[in-house]
Amino acid sequence: MARIYALQSSTSSCELWMIPNFDDGRAQRNSAEISAKTESQDASMTQRSAAKRKFLWRVRQKWKLLGLFEIDRDHEFYEFTCMLKEGLTSAVQVSIDNPHMGILSDPDFGAVLTQIHKGFEMRTFAGPVFAKYRSMLGMSEKEYQQSLSSEGFYLQFISNSKSKANFFLTNDKRIFLKTQEKREIKFLLSNLRSYIQHMEKYPHSLLVKFLGVHSIKIARGRKKYFIIMQSVFYPDERIVARYDIKGCQVSRWTEPAPEGSNVIVVLKDLNFEGNTISLDQQRSWLVRQMNVDTEYLRSLNVLDYSLLVAHQPLHLDERRQSWSFANIILRTKKSMVSGASPTASVGSPVPGLVEEDTAVLVAETVSGTDECHVKEIPGPTATVGSDSIGSSELNKADPATQNRRLLPNFRNSLHVIDGAQSRYFVGIIDIFTVYGFRKKLEHLWKSIRYRGQSFSTVSPDQYAKRLCQWVEDHTA
Repeated sequence: MARIYALQSSTSSCELWMIPNFDDGRAQRNSAEISAKTESQDASMTQRSAAKRKFLWRVRQKWKLLGLFEIDRDHEFYEFTCMLKEGLTSAVQVSIDNPHMGILSDPDFGAVLTQIHKGFEMRTFAGPVFAKYRSMLGMSEKEYQQSLSSEGFYLQFISNSKSKANFFLTNDKRIFLKTQEKREIKFLLSNLRSYIQHMEKYPHSLLVKFLGVHSIKIARGRKKYFIIMQSVFYPDERIVARYDIKGCQVSRWTEPAPEGSNVIVVLKDLNFEGNTISLDQQRSWLVRQMNVDTEYLRSLNVLDYSLLVAHQPLHLDERRQSWSFANIILRTKKSMVSGASPTASVGSPVPGLVEEDTAVLVAETVSGTDECHVKEIPGPTATVGSDSIGSSELNKADPATQNRRLLPNFRNSLHVIDGAQSRYFVGIIDIFTVYGFRKKLEHLWKSIRYRGQSFSTVSPDQYAKRLCQWVEDHTA
């Protein structure tokens, strides 16, 4: 093959010369090299573009500050949450296949189940204990497993918490997963027996319901610990405001979301000022339970926990149903005790007839209507209709000290209290901060810096009293 060159002379005449192409092989090689280089540059640009999109995605998420976002295939935590689903499904299957039928023992509290999966290792701590406790809450293992392993994507919750923890929700929003420091996990496991005993004695405790403790070790990555909890804010479709309350002033204001925004903002103490939790007959129950739960936390020498509060308006039919005689009977039956505690045999749904010390709440129908009022009368534990309240078990558990209440006819009733006009979601979370040497130094420093102001880092005794006082002052 030859190339044709045109040569033009000074006389403007043009001659065509046929010159053999001795460099044709080199040209082909150069062309292949250029093509390969172009493909490499295109691939590099694609990677940079993907990295840029991921960076911009993170910027947008942080700019929005707070909210729930699907962890889809483009999300940085997608592979991690897929591993969580696989590992948790397998871990719960063990408790499904091997139900614990006896009394919980020391080996159960110290049990560690290690399961090897492709690309990661998962450990389950105190599995028999949490399985028994989930049963006490009326949650079957199959139901729990389905929630953790549903085909829908996990949700990421972007929080205004100072913690570096990652927060995830199952797709149905019923279960909350949070990464924790190893020392926090050790603290929970070392106090797990007393926690279970407290929840057994006070089945309607405000403390968050821990459902499991695990760790996951990904190949060439560091081990991560996480806890699984029942979500306090479930279901959240109609919740109009959420608050994180610590009972103090310093750093306890959050800028609300703009009107009409879908961004979820968890407000704080100073945002709540001027509002009231209106519970009517259930106020005394809440005040007493706050005292009971914070006394337990004081005994653990912890502080800096939060009282979560959210509310939504009740529909008119919900307000009418709330105190109807039929609904009172239905909810009372739901609140029966038909089994023993998680440290004995597997119980059915949580007990729930409201009592204040030795007082019993009884329903009185309003003549000519379906409505009724509830009032306290002194006396021993009573029965409703022909159904016994499980007197033998209640006597063992000393029902007069349980501070039980009438459960709403609602799926997440443990953290839900219906007032006259609103439904409230309440729960105490973040119970892992021990008042040690470091916190005592922080208290000294803040005492100087915020003289005359209330701040979070105080002794466990003062912290408990102050949060209880907040509830006293903001309920009606």
